[in-house]
Amino acid sequence: MKDGLALIDFGAGNLHSVENALKKAGAERIMVTSDPEVVRQAERVVLPGVGAFGSCAKALRGIPGMIDAMEEAVLEGGVPFLGICVGMQLLATRGIEFGVHKGLDWIPGEVREIEITDPAIKVPHMGWNDVCHLPHHDGASLIDEGEAYFLHSFHYVADNGRDIAAITDHGGAITAAVARDNLLGVQFHPEKSQAYGIDLLSRFLDWKP
Repeated sequence: MKDGLALIDFGAGNLHSVENALKKAGAERIMVTSDPEVVRQAERVVLPGVGAFGSCAKALRGIPGMIDAMEEAVLEGGVPFLGICVGMQLLATRGIEFGVHKGLDWIPGEVREIEITDPAIKVPHMGWNDVCHLPHHDGASLIDEGEAYFLHSFHYVADNGRDIAAITDHGGAITAAVARDNLLGVQFHPEKSQAYGIDLLSRFLDWKP
């Protein structure tokens, strides 16, 4: 029987802040875990992440059985999944950051450095920015128009534009969220986005894809 929400601890996530935000959003049973068996039995899975793509991917794969458990629960079992910041980027096929690193390849695409097209554009992209949902995507129903807090130097370029659920503008369109089936990933930090972020997490907790 599925039970609770698994907040995956692989040593590279802002776990305390994300856990507190999930509680504010209404989550009643949160299991901060690095145990693949807990992930297998969870009703929902959240993967936060901060830092470099390659080191996060390595740390996640360094937990024996974790990738298999995630694939069993999310891809085969269909439980709702949320990736946050690098946790969202890891959904991609690969990340190009100090080399080429393999991602989960759940939503095909590539994570690349943000291009500086204008001297006024600063990298990292840091602070509050607009989130504009793309109505062609079912996952956009989880994403409201509004402002969220971003902190990143690399961005997700999806192979299929229909997997992009929301964009923001930082010297051009940048992916703010991706979604496919029971998968949702957000580049911004809901846990730092005040009411906007809590509302998003609340909708995720109620989501029945």
